[in-house]
Amino acid sequence: MAAEKGRGATLNGESRRFNLPERISDGDWLDALADVDGVAPRRRTEVAVERPRTIISRNNSPDIAFSQSINAYRGCEHGCIYCFARPTHAYHDLSPGLDFETRLFAKPDAAELLRKELSGKAHKVSPIAMGTNTDPYQPIERDWRITRQCLEILWECRHPVYITTKSDRILHDIDLLASMARERLVAVMISVTSLDPLTARILEPRAPHPLRRVEAIRLLSQAGVPVVASISPVIPAITDHEIESIVARVAAAGARDASYIPVRLPHEVAPLFRAWLAEHYPDRAAKVMAIIRDIRGGSDNDPNFSSRMRGQGVWADLIRARFQKARKRADFTGERVTLRTDLFRRPDGPQMSLF
Repeated sequence: MAAEKGRGATLNGESRRFNLPERISDGDWLDALADVDGVAPRRRTEVAVERPRTIISRNNSPDIAFSQSINAYRGCEHGCIYCFARPTHAYHDLSPGLDFETRLFAKPDAAELLRKELSGKAHKVSPIAMGTNTDPYQPIERDWRITRQCLEILWECRHPVYITTKSDRILHDIDLLASMARERLVAVMISVTSLDPLTARILEPRAPHPLRRVEAIRLLSQAGVPVVASISPVIPAITDHEIESIVARVAAAGARDASYIPVRLPHEVAPLFRAWLAEHYPDRAAKVMAIIRDIRGGSDNDPNFSSRMRGQGVWADLIRARFQKARKRADFTGERVTLRTDLFRRPDGPQMSLF
């Protein structure tokens, strides 16, 4: 299957089954994409409403720096081929391939659910992470504004939040973020995986231009918002040669630090990534996968908590050494951004909010 212009995955293969009822075609998702004169129409982005009962997810993973998170959307239009969240679409019997980037879900009740959960006596205050599964500032945020609504609740309650994004759309909320930063209630991580626009367009077809992300780092930093740059994932033989230049560029823009993770290929991401390599980098596909397997202990992916974020072997050691030298040249100190939890106040109920 040839790559669709403006999309990341090159195919829409079968997903794992979770014993869910078979979906019946009703046209809501353009189920019947029939060829017209032998040419399939370009796949459009469709958004369905999801109404969960709760909005705060919790985890106890030992290698993740947060225990609570919010995801305003399911699926992501940015279409990053390496996205580790792609397999979550299988829970809806949708493909982690093109479905993940074209059949999206929005949660318009998120802000009210958040208010309700923060009001509960059982809620324990620790930073909530946004953007851990899919990007909170992907293109549909322009119309739905769910991320903005959640931030307004968090600011009202003086609740700390971490935000991860690869979009300069975050600047639309710089007023809120600057206010929260003055109280040490927010920190932002912006992803810059490549400075080469051609590479970025193939890797992340609907994400903003890399230089717009660097500019977002600069403007947020000037507004007093602490920003860390993420160059994750580092993909050997495709983006690893840019480690030093990316670290230098984000440091000049005002980032407080930088981080990285070697590319991860869990579940359905591995075959999607292989197909993407065959389409866009056939000259080095075998080399890329050989290095990845070396980093991942001989497999396409390593799910172990102790090594999944770092990798192992000589290639992982080389990437780590280069990254640390680049950080040292950039004068990054490694000082962690610590958010306040002592300012939290439970939100007013719906009656009080009228006054």
